[in-house]
Amino acid sequence: MNYDKEFDASGLACPLPIVKTKKALNDMTSGQVLRVVATDPGSVCDMAAFAEQTGNQLLEQSTQDKKFVFFLKKA
Repeated sequence: MNYDKEFDASGLACPLPIVKTKKALNDMTSGQVLRVVATDPGSVCDMAAFAEQTGNQLLEQSTQDKKFVFFLKKA
């Protein structure tokens, strides 16, 4: 999937992946896609809830090499 910006949250524990994802999205324009990589298993539920609460769209989530990868489209 194509994306405009990437944020690596590997090694960060809750709530830092969400806090830093929010900050990264704030620097983007509507319609741009952010790729987030995280290692915290809690980020799977957290990222879905974050997207729903903020109106940003969670386009895709997957697991690759024990890392969780998310694609969020800024609202």
